[in-house]
Amino acid sequence: MPSPDRQGSRPRAAVVGTGGIVTGSHLPALTSLRDRVELVAAVDVDQGRLDGFRARAAEAGFADVSAHTDLDAMLEAARPDLVLIGTPPVFHREQTVAALKSGAWVLCEKPLTLSLAEYDEIAAAEEASGAYASVVFQHRYGSGAVHARSLLTEGTLGRPLVAHCQTTWYRDTAYYDVPWRGKWASEGGGPVMGHGIHQFDLMLHLLGEWTEIRAMAARLVHDTESEDVSTALVRFKDGALGTVVNSVLSPDETSRIRIDCEKATVELTHLYGHGNDDWRYTPAPGSEQPPAPTADVPSSHTAQLTALLDAYDAGTRPPGSGQSARGTLEFAAALYKSAFTGATVTAGEIGPGDPFYAAMHGDHPDWSPQQ
Repeated sequence: MPSPDRQGSRPRAAVVGTGGIVTGSHLPALTSLRDRVELVAAVDVDQGRLDGFRARAAEAGFADVSAHTDLDAMLEAARPDLVLIGTPPVFHREQTVAALKSGAWVLCEKPLTLSLAEYDEIAAAEEASGAYASVVFQHRYGSGAVHARSLLTEGTLGRPLVAHCQTTWYRDTAYYDVPWRGKWASEGGGPVMGHGIHQFDLMLHLLGEWTEIRAMAARLVHDTESEDVSTALVRFKDGALGTVVNSVLSPDETSRIRIDCEKATVELTHLYGHGNDDWRYTPAPGSEQPPAPTADVPSSHTAQLTALLDAYDAGTRPPGSGQSARGTLEFAAALYKSAFTGATVTAGEIGPGDPFYAAMHGDHPDWSPQQ
């Protein structure tokens, strides 16, 4: 929560990485919420990119953003209250832990870590510092997702029975020319970790705990260490059954979640973000049309940053952190373990000593990095 000498003042934010995701999503979010947060510093190893970001920040009204090429130096000099991280995944754990140790809260792009072992290092750093780290899962936020979760939680739609979660996107070979993509050590996995994770995070957010998963994965097109497509069957704690597809091989791109309940079907179809019009409710025969949300707030970094600032002001754990975010990473690890071993994986079984706890490839001979 805010330090005593900053009570009543806007939290001071810093960004780490000034590439496309920070410039295109985090900076607009900070700008929209500038009455609640102040951007004071930016970090990037590329001085030219850093200078370009500072110019954009100045145009947005943040005229005094200090520039740094070293994270530790920035943390010491600027003493930010909040650090927004938009670097490649390989740096997330180290940078998040450093920010937490300085006392700053963190909002980090997905995946927060490359393994459950790394995630538990962040949990330990949270406990030691009293600060919190959230992962960017912006599809949980916005009025459509909030409304759907409320209807499901309150039982308005009846018991969930069948779910489908689909991330079918297209990435050409040039996409994987970026050196860190498609490699376990730097990206943590393929479309499970880098693409579909947004949709199955939202699915888990809507439906709650799962109990078992059976999966398959393949490299069908791209010459990568990790997969380029995966499928899974999932059983949820309440008995519902679901399917999950994560692909970067699909020219007709879509992101989709459908949940068939006793009283209605709720369906979300979009690509990279949703508003109320992307949600559709179909009542079962004899059932009433579910109520519509009263506001239309699109899913976005702005919506998630708003929720984080609400938690910061209240001094409470922010959404998208702790066990909530760890559960999504555990689901990814379980999907990989099932796909690579052919076994059914149950919730909670992957822990210290399990090779899939330390790395998503689990040191499997057909999938682990070439030595």
